[in-house]
Formats: sequence, C-alpha cells, structure tokens
Amino acid sequence: DVQLVESGGGSVQPGGSLRLSCAASGFTFSMSCMAWFRQAPGKERERVAHIHRFGITNYADAVKGRFTISGDNAKNTLYLQMNSLKPEDTAMYYCAADPRPRASCSSGLWSYWGQGTQVTVS
Repeated sequence: DVQLVESGGGSVQPGGSLRLSCAASGFTFSMSCMAWFRQAPGKERERVAHIHRFGITNYADAVKGRFTISGDNAKNTLYLQMNSLKPEDTAMYYCAADPRPRASCSSGLWSYWGQGTQVTVS
C-alpha cells in the first residue's frame, strides 16, 4: 500500500530554518510528481512547491527564494528546505504525490497524501 510519512516539523523563530522530509513507499517515486502543500486554520490549502521526475521545480510566490524542494530517488524521500521562515509560514505541511509519469506536474492529480507535519514560526 502507498505511504507518505512526513517528518521534520517543529517550532522555530522567525528567520530560522527547518528541513521537512517525506518518506515514500508503495509506488514508483522516481516516476512521480511530488509536491508539498500547506494549510493553516481557516485558510485554503496551498501548494508550496512541486518537483517533476526530471527535476524541474515550481514554487508558490510566497516561498520563492526561501524554500527548496528536492528528492532523493535512492531513498524514495522528498525534502523541503525552508529558510528565512516567517510567521505566515505557520501551517500543517503535507507531502503529496501524483504517480503518473507525466510530462508536466502543473495539472497534477494529487492522489496520495501524507498525514502532515506541523510547522510553527513564532
């Protein structure tokens, strides 16, 4: 069965850094689109970043220049390096996957989701 397990969340002061990890299993990680989403209470879910199987990345405007998404195919693990954190980055962060070997992740169908890891910046 498919599993996505996030880790690395926590509490940090503004300007600090965190690295989130997502351990994937049950599907072909290297052939998939992978993404990080976040959601704060009372707000809509937001796609933070995604990465194509060929390594092409895309970021939400709010995190450009501060966050970096990457993947390690050998470990079936997705990462989100978060620098210069702001209070508005506070949210539950979710790992998601589209297992289809597509040419683009822009229209991704995010079929698989992790349970989330909390990030609090204060």
